[in-house]
Amino acid sequence: MQKAVEKCVEVLRAGGIILYPTDTVWGIGCDATNAEAVAKVYALKRSDDKRSMLCLMRDADMVVRYVNRAPGIAFEVMELSDKPLTAILPGATGVAPNLIPESGTLGVRIPQHDFCQALLRKFGKPIVSTSANISGEETAKRLKDVVQEIIDGVDYVVNPRFEGKPTLKPSSIIAFGESNEVEIIRS
Repeated sequence: MQKAVEKCVEVLRAGGIILYPTDTVWGIGCDATNAEAVAKVYALKRSDDKRSMLCLMRDADMVVRYVNRAPGIAFEVMELSDKPLTAILPGATGVAPNLIPESGTLGVRIPQHDFCQALLRKFGKPIVSTSANISGEETAKRLKDVVQEIIDGVDYVVNPRFEGKPTLKPSSIIAFGESNEVEIIRS
């Protein structure tokens, strides 16, 4: 796994795009702090919907470096969740401006996935994660489901042997407001 992680980090640092397994489905990823790399992901997906992009983060410490107004309850819910959860949090900061919608929020997920955790530890910054499909088309659950256009459009494809045991469905999504408002967007 170490060689695959190192190759991903090399590609991410160079502003490239990776196709990689997550705790849910296969994802397209890039350095979340690199606006040019983020623009490449939008182009590949044929979408500019900022709400379709989230950031994988190693842990709560990383989250607070890139989201400065998240309510404490969000961290409690993320910690207690028994399935993959994307939290939409207020106060996005330090990531590429083209990742942040007008609301100033950022979708974040702390994956319980060996490959993603190893990659996040080595890279040290948030990584964009968006489903590995053209916008509006079916979500690719496994590498074999990813269309050739996506495979050809990335700079590195992670070996599927690092897939682990994904849920094969998108994460739950909960939006948290600064005053502890909670909205379940997808359960």
